[in-house]
Amino acid sequence: MIPKFCETLAESGKPSPISFIFVAEMKKEMEKPNRIIIAIDGHSGCGKSTVAKELAKRLGYIYIDTGAMYRTVTLFALRNGLAADKKVDEPGLIARMGEVNIEFRFNPKTLQNETYLNGENVEEEIRQLPVANHVSPVATIKEVRAAMVKLQQKMGENKGIVMDGRDIGTVVFPNAELKIFMTASPEVRAQRRYDELTEKGQTVDFNEILQNVMERDRIDSSRAASPLKQADDALLLDNSHISREEQFRWVLEKAEKRIGK
Repeated sequence: MIPKFCETLAESGKPSPISFIFVAEMKKEMEKPNRIIIAIDGHSGCGKSTVAKELAKRLGYIYIDTGAMYRTVTLFALRNGLAADKKVDEPGLIARMGEVNIEFRFNPKTLQNETYLNGENVEEEIRQLPVANHVSPVATIKEVRAAMVKLQQKMGENKGIVMDGRDIGTVVFPNAELKIFMTASPEVRAQRRYDELTEKGQTVDFNEILQNVMERDRIDSSRAASPLKQADDALLLDNSHISREEQFRWVLEKAEKRIGK
């Protein structure tokens, strides 16, 4: 049996159109003692999701991909003519949020959660450049962020989670036991993204990706609602010149120390 977690978005008491699906076996992990909330924030393209997924696996925690939530809302906006040319029809999107149904479904073959929009697997599509070019404007919308934050907080009620995003340690879980802020130079992040996309067979332009990275940094850091910033008590990790293995060892050490292992 797969448990379904739903949360009301409006005071009307109507069910939330956005739900998250987790495997029953993962829920058992939440019952273990000494569990904490680990919040990983940072700039786009610095590897937050990769670290968070690996850390959750190692600790037996649940991984929550908050970036996928905003990307999926963005994909909905693009498909429905509510976003184009890096601009978003905010009133139009807010009015149609009730049509957005987001699910995280666990794939037993890959041992990863995959993102679904209204029953369709969109995990690959939300990672492509059209979504990346519009996700920051969507994420600045106060009503969208309020809905996402409420659901994220619901997911962390029993702790034992690793959550990555832009405002996890500052807004979603300001009292998280471990906060990490990740960054890297724009050029390094753009190169990593370029390599990732070309390996998948996509034809992309490095300069376009670099401009996207810098523009997202600007929007994320200057938006009025929950801007990207390092929490005062967050540990800084600049991974511009370290390997993934070195990075993971550093994060795992900090996590195990906070858990008390």
